[in-house]
Amino acid sequence: MAEAKKTAATTKKATATKATATKAAVAKTVKKEAPAKKPAAAAAKTPASSVKLSGATYATGKRKDSVARVYLVPGKGNITVNGVEMVKYFRRPVLQMIIAQPFGITKRETAYDAVCMVMGGGLSGQAGAVKHGISKALEKAEPDLRKVLKSAGFLTRDSRVVERKHYGVRKARRSTQFSKR
Repeated sequence: MAEAKKTAATTKKATATKATATKAAVAKTVKKEAPAKKPAAAAAKTPASSVKLSGATYATGKRKDSVARVYLVPGKGNITVNGVEMVKYFRRPVLQMIIAQPFGITKRETAYDAVCMVMGGGLSGQAGAVKHGISKALEKAEPDLRKVLKSAGFLTRDSRVVERKHYGVRKARRSTQFSKR
């Protein structure tokens, strides 16, 4: 019996070491493959944005819970939002129109490229934040445009935010249903 237990124990150890060796070999092959993929993806994102943004005019735009960092560079009128074309990021034409308003009112549609990083909130708030950021950046780049942008209301931050939910109430303003009995 003792010999049978020893044989079983050695068999278990042998299979455990084989399994560990197999896992280690798989891990090595995975580690070798993974670094080859990551630098190519990282190289595609970072150098292009860092090259474009040297000497750019920077401004921050806000709307609801959204914050947009906007960089204006002299260019052909391309607008990029979070590394994607504006048309693909904001699919609704109304949101695209909102973002293009500052360029349209100042007649600078093809004068600047805008690179925007936006986070927080929904698409509507993000579009408003990008519009606010583009307006502020345009004003920094060309101070003569301040009068036009200010009269259109594009430099004013729309400070309306969602009201918080209050204690003992179902929503921000919605009370509980009245019960006579």
